[in-house]
Amino acid sequence: MTDKRIETPQAIRGTQDIFGAEAEAFAHVVETFERIRRLYRFRRVEMPVFEKTAVFSRSLGETTDVVSKEMYSFEDRGGESLTLRPEFTAGLTRAFLTNGWQQHAPLKLATHGPLFRYERPQKGRYRQFHQINAEIIGAAEPQADVELLVMADQLLRELGIADGVTLQLNTLGDGESRENWRRALVEYFGDHRAELSEDSQDRLERNPLRILDSKDRRDRAFVADAPQIDAFLSGEAQEFFAAVTEGLDAAGVAWERAGSLVRGLDYYRHTAFEFVTDRLGAQGTVLGGGRYDGLVEALGGPATPAVGWAAGIERLAMLVGERGEPSADVAVVPMGAAAEAAAAGIVADLRRAGLTVDMAFKGNMKKRMSRANDSGARHAVILGEEELAAGEATVKTLSTGDQARVPLTGLLPVLKG
Repeated sequence: MTDKRIETPQAIRGTQDIFGAEAEAFAHVVETFERIRRLYRFRRVEMPVFEKTAVFSRSLGETTDVVSKEMYSFEDRGGESLTLRPEFTAGLTRAFLTNGWQQHAPLKLATHGPLFRYERPQKGRYRQFHQINAEIIGAAEPQADVELLVMADQLLRELGIADGVTLQLNTLGDGESRENWRRALVEYFGDHRAELSEDSQDRLERNPLRILDSKDRRDRAFVADAPQIDAFLSGEAQEFFAAVTEGLDAAGVAWERAGSLVRGLDYYRHTAFEFVTDRLGAQGTVLGGGRYDGLVEALGGPATPAVGWAAGIERLAMLVGERGEPSADVAVVPMGAAAEAAAAGIVADLRRAGLTVDMAFKGNMKKRMSRANDSGARHAVILGEEELAAGEATVKTLSTGDQARVPLTGLLPVLKG
């Protein structure tokens, strides 16, 4: 007889199944983000997981690694090129334009969910990964940058991971400042072209700012003496950056200047920032963002200022560390068919009253009580034939072993007390 065993499918490389303590840490990050975005009155938005490829190629730039090497793009049955979203900002900007959200500007938006990039999987980085995201679209004032940065700082604090995390801050100046700086960088690095890495030689004409954050030893030798943005800042750009730093100081958010922190795409302006740590190895950024005043125009809309940030949920969860599953308030232990039927109603009533309840479905009394103890519950409600006949249950305080018979109609006050 032919062996027709079915081979068990394996997870796709670069994806993950999140369970147990890791899943609880993941959920804790999302729940904390949701609570804080409400404090700051950011409006929740849900986005499509895929968009027309042009949304990302136009916003990220055809020559970036994300577009040229990492996007999951495919042709649908109608012959249109679609792409699984590699980041949130482009889709949010598209939605801002196509849904008439300009009427709500300045618009504070927050979202979270899965993103997709075909890159080499490594610690904390996956091909399907998850981010939290916050944006303010339609606000040109530096106070918008400050609000987002203070929000990010509070998030990290309330997650309990702020220690050892540093806010690195830079300015890219306004359009004129940035262009003058760009020309100076092209001239400076051009004098050393032959000694630069192949990637930086390629970036020299189209994206010279990216050379400043190169990790290649050949490039680092020249970065220290490269022209700095401060020499090219207009008066307006200086005032903008000063307003951001003064706002952070007033809010008690510590920061340090990082002159080599850049954003390569031309639509980025003024503030660029990263919250970094050495607790995740070489890839130390846990949250990053900046002001992208030119993106709406790049997608065909009117000139619209905007600023935002994103953070990887997996990386934040790694810093949070493993979290145990939430404890139960009450464990219900029924013995016998009649008790199990009655227990269904008792459990439903207790949960509707706001108590976290676990119920042991199987095993003898010893095994069910062991499960009750493992649940972390304060009380066990034991229901057998004798108790059921009397309209009562035995309530046992698991920490002390004390127990007493309680009428079923009086369970809630005892268990909540």
